Amino acid sequence: MTEIDAKIDALVPAWLNLPDIAEKLGVEVTRVRQLVKEGQLIAVRRGENRVLMVPAAFIGEDKVVKGLAGTLTLLRDDGFSDEEMLEWLFTPDDTLPGTPAQALRENRGTEVKRRAQALAV
Repeated sequence: MTEIDAKIDALVPAWLNLPDIAEKLGVEVTRVRQLVKEGQLIAVRRGENRVLMVPAAFIGEDKVVKGLAGTLTLLRDDGFSDEEMLEWLFTPDDTLPGTPAQALRENRGTEVKRRAQALAV
């Protein structure tokens, strides 16, 4: 969990704090913290209160967006920091089209993972 810089903060359209995510997922806040600790979600400290927040795009109707955890694992294995992963996930890619985060939300995770694997080469 790290502080986020203004450039990456500007890429992410919306954020949720951990209690809001817990409510959306129907779980305790401790479970959301565990998801962050396990690397299934990225949380960063934002704002003057330095509250832990997660990009809203990572949360679907009642679960974490399908394919996100695997994509994060691939990027982490490629040596990406949390900030670099957020930048990659939220930077528009005309060939997708949209951002990798949007593609994951639209159930196009296979292509996102393929691109993440290609980064390691």
